[in-house]
Amino acid sequence: MTTTTAAAEEVDVPTLGKLLVQSAKPGRDRTAAQALAEEETLLAHQGVRTALVVKEGGRMTARWEGLMGRLYTLSLDDVQRAFLGLVLSMMGIGHVPLTAVESLDERRLLIMQRALCRLAGNDCSEVHPFE
Repeated sequence: MTTTTAAAEEVDVPTLGKLLVQSAKPGRDRTAAQALAEEETLLAHQGVRTALVVKEGGRMTARWEGLMGRLYTLSLDDVQRAFLGLVLSMMGIGHVPLTAVESLDERRLLIMQRALCRLAGNDCSEVHPFE
């Protein structure tokens, strides 16, 4: 039996995020995968990985539908739940109101802003908070 340390999991998180982005279809799938990869803590959460990540045809891919039904059973904090709910809403899964952004911290809000820009077809990788 192999045990995984916290340090080993941290090394795996960016790799998993990168794999999900690379295997995602262009558009909403890739935008959502990119947002989760940038956010990092959700992909480090075992329950999220179990509900989201599947191996299809030898590739790691995201099964977004598996997450919505478990959103409130994953032991996420309010900020993580709001972020994940917004990501799922971008996918057209669930109905999380846009007012959920009020729960986001600055880092996650910036990730969400970039994701919305990508979804709209704009490259706004230099989104900065208002001065």
